Amino acid sequence: MPRRVGILGGMGPQATVLLMSRVIAAVPAADDRDHVPLIVDQNPQVPSRIARLIEGTGEDPAPVLVAMARRLEAAGVEALAMPCNTAHHFAPAITAAVGIPLLDMVALSVAHAARLTGTGGRVGVIASPALRRIGLFDGSMAQAGLTAVYPDDEAALLGAIRRIKAGGVDAGSRDIFRRASAQLLAAGVATQMIACTEFSLLADSAEEGAKAFDTLDVLVGAIVDFSLARDA
Repeated sequence: MPRRVGILGGMGPQATVLLMSRVIAAVPAADDRDHVPLIVDQNPQVPSRIARLIEGTGEDPAPVLVAMARRLEAAGVEALAMPCNTAHHFAPAITAAVGIPLLDMVALSVAHAARLTGTGGRVGVIASPALRRIGLFDGSMAQAGLTAVYPDDEAALLGAIRRIKAGGVDAGSRDIFRRASAQLLAAGVATQMIACTEFSLLADSAEEGAKAFDTLDVLVGAIVDFSLARDA
């Protein structure tokens, strides 16, 4: 039987639904029972990661995330996954509070980038400016022999994230994303990590010629592998 996975969701809601749809699509199922069983805590009331990490004014999301993780563990899941890159800043608090593993999207994505570029490679990170500010990927990248490279116009990217959260994907947010991808490519950074689950909604807008991959897809692969015991 497939193992049950718990999803710490709602950051944002569309990204969580996108994760679920990609998990379904990733399973070669002949019947309903072949699919990955998920318990999803779709909690849009998790305190804003942007307010906490960028503006320095918001409530700490960690206690809410810990409570969600504990609820999911009590419900019988065997692993946790969190489709929000920035929220992985709080992963240590989550893992310390439960006795089941968190499928770490950051570590998994850095390992994937290392396979694509090899040691010494440069990896573009298209994400919330919060990631750069807290160095979420930088340490893991350095340990893997990689260098993280960020687009110049972080204010535009943050604006696009807010637009998507408020009203979904539009032409303006697509253009901002594409320009960030194009700027990285022009700087010689072809391997690009889409490291914001709002941008996962428009991942097909990367500049032509970029070797872009979505951290959400990396997490989807880990969920399916864990549930179907492909790692056993």
